[in-house]
This record gives sequence, C-alpha cells and structure tokens, in this order.
Amino acid sequence: MRMEGWSGMMIIPIILIIAVIYLIFNQEESKKLKVCSVRDNSLNILNERFVRGEISEDEYNRIKSTLRS
Repeated sequence: MRMEGWSGMMIIPIILIIAVIYLIFNQEESKKLKVCSVRDNSLNILNERFVRGEISEDEYNRIKSTLRS
C-alpha cells in the first residue's frame, strides 16, 4: 500500500508527538516513584533509630510527622 499526499506526510509527526507525550509521562512517573522511595527509606531509618533507642518517643513522633507532610 502506497501512501500519498497529506495522509502519508502526517504519519511521522503523529508518531513523534505520541513518542514525546509518552516520554514526558514516563519521566513524571519516575520522579514520583523516587520521591516515594526516599520518603519510605527515611521512615525505615527513623523506625530503626527509635527501636535502637537513639531517639526519644517525642523526637520520633515529631520527625515522623515532618516526614509525612
């Protein structure tokens, strides 16, 4: 099948636009995952410090509420 005229010339820009939209969306999702990962890691470290007795319960609650906001 041979494409001629406007229909043939429009396929490449449409494919490029779809690719750009996909890459932008993928990048935003990646950023969200990184933020969640860092926050979860911080909470894990905080929990470990509390269990080991390195920080008091008041400090634990204050830091935990800061991390969650």
